[in-house]
Amino acid sequence: MNERAEQARISTAKEAADNDLVLAFGRLQGAANRLEYILGRALEKECGISHLMYEVLLILGRSGEPGLSMRALAQEQVLTTGGATRLVDRMVEAGLVERVEDPGDRRGRLVQLTPKGAQKAVAASRVHVENIRRYFLEPIPPGDRDRFIEDLRILSHSARDVLPRLP
Repeated sequence: MNERAEQARISTAKEAADNDLVLAFGRLQGAANRLEYILGRALEKECGISHLMYEVLLILGRSGEPGLSMRALAQEQVLTTGGATRLVDRMVEAGLVERVEDPGDRRGRLVQLTPKGAQKAVAASRVHVENIRRYFLEPIPPGDRDRFIEDLRILSHSARDVLPRLP
C-alpha cells in the first residue's frame, strides 16, 4: 500500500491505534525501553554505574588517545553539551574519566578514560554481554539473530544520518 493510501485509512483514533506501522514502532520502543531498564539496572546493581556512564566509557574506549571534546561526546550520545558536562563531572568525581589538555588546541580540553575507567568498562562489559545474551538474543530464534542484528544496525545508521549535527 502506498503512503497516501495508508494515511487515508487512518480516520479515527481507533484506526490510528490499530495501524500496523504504529503498532510495530510501538513494540520497538516498548522493547527498547524495557531492555534499557533491565540492562541499566543490572549495570547499576552489579557495577555501580548508570547505563549512560557505561555508554560514555565505551565511546571513550573506542576513540582512544588523546580523547574526545565535550562537543564530540555530546554528539555521540545525543546530549546537550550541558548534559554531557554534568555527566562527565560525575564521572570525573568517580575517577572514571579525566579532562586533559587538547594537544591540537591549547585552550581546549578533552575527556579520556582513566585506568580505573578502562577497568570499569571491561568489568561492566562482561556483565552487560551476559545480560544482552539472556534478555536480548535468547528470545529470538537462533536462525533469525544475525539478520535481526544487521537490521538494527541499518536502522541505527539511517536514524543517525537524519539527525542534525550539534553546533
